[in-house]
Amino acid sequence: MPELPEVETVRRGLEQHVGGRTVESVQVLHPRAVRRHLAGAPDFEAALAGRSLDAARRRGKYLWLSAGEDGLLAHLGMSGQLLVGEPSRPLSPHVRIRFAFSDGGPDLRFTDQRTFGHMAFVPGGAELPGPIAHIAPDPFEAAYDARTVATRLRARRTGVKRALLDQTLVSGVGNIYADEALWRAGLHWARPTETLNGPEVSRLLAAVRDVLGEALAAGGTSFDALYVNVNGQSGYFDRSLAVYGRENLPCPRCGTPVRRDAFMNRSSYTCPRCQPRPRRAHW
Repeated sequence: MPELPEVETVRRGLEQHVGGRTVESVQVLHPRAVRRHLAGAPDFEAALAGRSLDAARRRGKYLWLSAGEDGLLAHLGMSGQLLVGEPSRPLSPHVRIRFAFSDGGPDLRFTDQRTFGHMAFVPGGAELPGPIAHIAPDPFEAAYDARTVATRLRARRTGVKRALLDQTLVSGVGNIYADEALWRAGLHWARPTETLNGPEVSRLLAAVRDVLGEALAAGGTSFDALYVNVNGQSGYFDRSLAVYGRENLPCPRCGTPVRRDAFMNRSSYTCPRCQPRPRRAHW
């Protein structure tokens, strides 16, 4: 699933290529893509036709375009893409929504092979759409307070990776960057949050911010063609990953083979030497 660096890369592309343009028409080609828009596909199409799409914004893994006082909210799910291109190009079978613009220029297509992503029109949602108001600020927002996050994290009484993935604590972190931040901080994913001391939490939150920032500078992480930016270009942070997806390869810090463990129907990657398994653990 795209995490903060990937979604922010897409947001920047939308700001550049879509911001300030007027929607001429909208075609919903698969109703599942607007399942969170409860009024249905025809209402979604009508609500956006003739509207100017302005600033592109993001919180965590969600992004939205303002349309006056309202918002066009998007979540990319596992494989969602927002692609800009010439209107005459062939229509992929995975295009779920197509936006045409009154200037006749490049159109915008929401493409989603696995159909886990979605879009919704949110009245009054220009500043912060209501459906995501419960999501915590991410580390690059002005509203983010590392001290508050540290206090809340230590009170969670769960495994530290589970806490990092809780979008109501800090948003934008998913499986890839949680593993990378934990490796940088020298913490095992099952370490109980209540056993972390102040310096350990500070080191972890700094690692989260650093790894997200470095991944953003590289355009995100692309393991396949399912994550690309609005121009179809891949990100390159996969070349800098220390542990994620590197089972049995040497740890860049000590050379110990990286270990993979099952975690919440996914995987966690650690260095057994740099991130020793705790005696007490939350699995």
